[in-house]
Amino acid sequence: MEAVRLIVASRRALAGAGETPEVMTEAWQAHALAQAIGSRLAVSGPPELRGEALGLTELAGRGCGVLGAPVLDLGALRAAQLTELGDAREALLCLGCLLAEVGIALVGVACAVDEQGTYWQCMEAIDAADESRDRVLEMLRRLTVRDQRVVERDAAAW
Repeated sequence: MEAVRLIVASRRALAGAGETPEVMTEAWQAHALAQAIGSRLAVSGPPELRGEALGLTELAGRGCGVLGAPVLDLGALRAAQLTELGDAREALLCLGCLLAEVGIALVGVACAVDEQGTYWQCMEAIDAADESRDRVLEMLRRLTVRDQRVVERDAAAW
């Protein structure tokens, strides 16, 4: 399945998550999807994104590790359904929104939970989502710079 469709499905699932375990599961799913997208970009994405994409893969993996893998059927794992990126810019824009929403959802959980372990788990996952989003924004910036160079080069050729 294409990245944007999976991201949209993740955003819907996160918005519909009610209880703490559901929010934590959806946050893990989002981190896993970010990790898969970063990995795909690192291997086959535009060359100017590969370093940041590797960083995204590592940071999103940290988010998964902090949250701990939920018990899911293989078919329910959205990251495993990723078959193509589609438009890299659109995928990154959508992924940035998802990561921001994950951070907000986890803040809500952290504020409502009484258990210290879950609180700190949320704090670490928020940090990983925020840093992952920073990588996404940097990749978007690099795509913009690349596109500007192409336009300038084409204009100079005229």
